[in-house]
Amino acid sequence: MAEMIINIATDFSKTPGGRYRTDGPASGEEFRERVLLPAVKQAGENKGHVTVILDGARGYPSSFLEEAFGGLVRQLKISPTEFRKRVGFTASPAFSIYVDDIMSYIDETAANA
Repeated sequence: MAEMIINIATDFSKTPGGRYRTDGPASGEEFRERVLLPAVKQAGENKGHVTVILDGARGYPSSFLEEAFGGLVRQLKISPTEFRKRVGFTASPAFSIYVDDIMSYIDETAANA
């Protein structure tokens, strides 16, 4: 099982932006399409796992998180259980609230599918 690591601050941006590319640079849509989706697809094909490191960014707008992670669930049409098998998070206590937010977006997305 292959482990992939995505550090948002170093692999994408220290200042994540809004939901869509049209909202400006470093959007959740761009992160999902350019970084997250390819990694999660590869993890699914190889029975691997992606760990997303949240530390190091200046914070995360809710629209960024919902579009990146909720959008991933919508796009791949995967369940929250499957998401949790493929994707995990590393976050210091200061950033752990974002993990809770992401998981609530995943559950909400699945409930509205």
